[in-house]
Amino acid sequence: MTAVQATVVDIPTDDGTADAYLTHPDDGRPHPAVLLHMDAFGLRPRLRAMADRLAGAGYTVLVPNVFYRSGRAPVVELPEFIDPKERPEIFQRLGPIMRSLTPDRAMRDAGAYLEWLARAPQAADGPVAVTGYCMGAALALRTAGTYPDRVAAVAGFHGGNLATEDPDSPHLVAGHITAEAYFAHADQDPGMPSEQQERLAAALTAAGVRHRCEVYAGAHHGYTQADTAAYDPEATERHWTALLDLLKRTF
Repeated sequence: MTAVQATVVDIPTDDGTADAYLTHPDDGRPHPAVLLHMDAFGLRPRLRAMADRLAGAGYTVLVPNVFYRSGRAPVVELPEFIDPKERPEIFQRLGPIMRSLTPDRAMRDAGAYLEWLARAPQAADGPVAVTGYCMGAALALRTAGTYPDRVAAVAGFHGGNLATEDPDSPHLVAGHITAEAYFAHADQDPGMPSEQQERLAAALTAAGVRHRCEVYAGAHHGYTQADTAAYDPEATERHWTALLDLLKRTF
């Protein structure tokens, strides 16, 4: 893996300033950019480590604190290991923050993140890739559909509620996507049941999106997050292989 250089950056948005983690190869050259959308637990050491691993593979990675309207990261203090017994209390605090991030707000913010990357000297010219985890998978999907001219690849891992019957379901942007897409579901995830998995795949197929949707057998929601009980090393490594293969095909 290539040595990386990381820093915290501030990104102007319509509603204030979003703090973000930026990491890239430490070689002084621009590299293809990846916008990484966080999970609900937020910008923390685990996500920084994942971004660093991606940067070490040759990419400039930006991880914005999408909850910046509620404060700089960490918006909610978390233990080093998020015990299942502590999740209800944590989500009691996170719930209002999550609900305040409407699709409209999130996509206006995504535009600011993409614009910032377009000007960043660490990022190569051209379109970017977007990936996301848990709630970040929905943000990644929406970003690809909202900014098709800026996104060449999109991936989502253990995302929930990606293809509901709601009028603003994330999968409804499929018709605008021009990127190649990859989504990996956890088969033990009640937030993404088989009917939603099928609905998402059908929407991507109908839209002519080049895509692959897979189900990781035995994996639970959050399988890439080593600071939670859902962590699955085998599923996590499978995710790295799929994500890096997607990026290699794209850039």
